[in-house]
Amino acid sequence: MVNSGLSPIRIGILGFGGLGQAATRVLAGKQQMQWVAVADQKGYAYDAQGLNPNRCIEVYQSQGSIGYLEPNGVLSHQSIEELVKTAPNVDGYFLALPNLPNDFMASVAKTFIRLGWKGVLVDAIKRTSAVELLLDLKEELQAAGITYMSGCGATPGLLTAAAALAAQSYTEIHSVKITFGVGIANWEAYRATIREDIGHLPGYTIEQARAMSDGEVEALLDKTNGLLTLENMEHADDIMLELAGICSRDRVTVGGIVDTRNPKKPLSTNVQVTGRTFEGKISTHTFTLGDETSMAANVCGPAFGYLKAGIQLHHRGIHGLFTAAEIMPQFVR
Repeated sequence: MVNSGLSPIRIGILGFGGLGQAATRVLAGKQQMQWVAVADQKGYAYDAQGLNPNRCIEVYQSQGSIGYLEPNGVLSHQSIEELVKTAPNVDGYFLALPNLPNDFMASVAKTFIRLGWKGVLVDAIKRTSAVELLLDLKEELQAAGITYMSGCGATPGLLTAAAALAAQSYTEIHSVKITFGVGIANWEAYRATIREDIGHLPGYTIEQARAMSDGEVEALLDKTNGLLTLENMEHADDIMLELAGICSRDRVTVGGIVDTRNPKKPLSTNVQVTGRTFEGKISTHTFTLGDETSMAANVCGPAFGYLKAGIQLHHRGIHGLFTAAEIMPQFVR
């Protein structure tokens, strides 16, 4: 039973790499949400009174799994399934998981459906084809009593929602161009995210990127001086804006530069929406993110905002699949 809204929303995080760890730091400053559950590949932990971010991160980084956390951790090869069964009172989960392989997020959604869990799920998925697999589950999610919010990170997510708002000035949208700059001091803190990005490079597939050893990733980054330049990516902003009736997906382009050796962004992240007004004028709205905001801040903040919005929908008996371009996020205090 999802809580009534008087007590803090009980949150679980699936995946405890760079993004999952950053999500716990975001939640640490929130009164309206309490982090109680977490799973990684090798284990899980649940504490109804709340988990300690610093202790959990220390255990994960020193021992390789949250399952070693005393006294709440459990080592398991079926960590997600066992956590969901162990923690019945979790209101919503942030799926801070790498979508490798491409159907992984859909398989996680199917696990929640099969277990009879009811609540809110939020992902920060990237690829169009992965969202299409989730769309195939829309009716099953609705029947299961799950409110699933997809594409709720930075892009897709924050920038897609900004594009949906900016589009209102126009009678016709000519193009939506999303350009991102990401700076991280050390790629190993975001191994899965970087591998997903490599999967978007010319000559690489998601399967190839997933199979690369850390040494092979290092060798590629040595060749590119630590920079990954990404163009015309298969990014779900396109299908999300199409589903929201903003424009056809072929008018949406996404690309950017990831610097894996420098926390300073190589360029400012922005979305440009070009269209024609009712007076016949062609114009462009540009929404630019502050360079000081990190990838983690721009992914995790919106994800929890959309999770809060999903909780409100769930309270009203509205279930199924929604995207960041359809629903306004709610600010989490």
